[in-house]
Amino acid sequence: MIEITSHTISANSSAIHYLRAGKPDDPTVILLHGMKFQASTWKELGTLEHLAGAGFQSIAVDMPGFGGSPACSAKQDSVLEAFLREIGPPAILIGPSMGGRIALEFTIRHQNLVRALVLVGAVGVEENRSRLSSINVPTLIVWGGDDRISPLTNCQLLHSAIHGSKKIIIEGAPHPCYLDNPDTWHRELVNFLNSPAQ
Repeated sequence: MIEITSHTISANSSAIHYLRAGKPDDPTVILLHGMKFQASTWKELGTLEHLAGAGFQSIAVDMPGFGGSPACSAKQDSVLEAFLREIGPPAILIGPSMGGRIALEFTIRHQNLVRALVLVGAVGVEENRSRLSSINVPTLIVWGGDDRISPLTNCQLLHSAIHGSKKIIIEGAPHPCYLDNPDTWHRELVNFLNSPAQ
């Protein structure tokens, strides 16, 4: 059984809680979360354990104001940058929905800190349209075929703009498609992370 441990560190004067599984020397995967979820969602889904078993140090972060991380005045981007520098970059960023916006905008600004990017039903795509083509890290785009929050047009826009990106549509799945079909999610995620581009 893979151990999942709970930690809190200071990142840009913010107390950030996170869950960790896997070996510190393995490639690091940072899991963000959507508006209605938190770090423990990835534990409950089995993603932390799944990634650790596949040879990755998996870290699920509670962003400020969610889960075990109190709200703070610092911007999410600066908190994530400070957190990542504490953990040790570069890292693979995974962001669903709200977390997708954070991961997307962070990657645009700090590509030197990002090894690869996974966007799942990300919001904020249109707002960043003019900057998407600047992303040059390996990118996986995962969407639910029945997403009513962030439409499939956002998926297509990302795929067209980000050179070399890979697109996965989980047919019949709603906005949190990874929760609806965890087997497909875990399989496609690990396949991407183990691909030669990584």
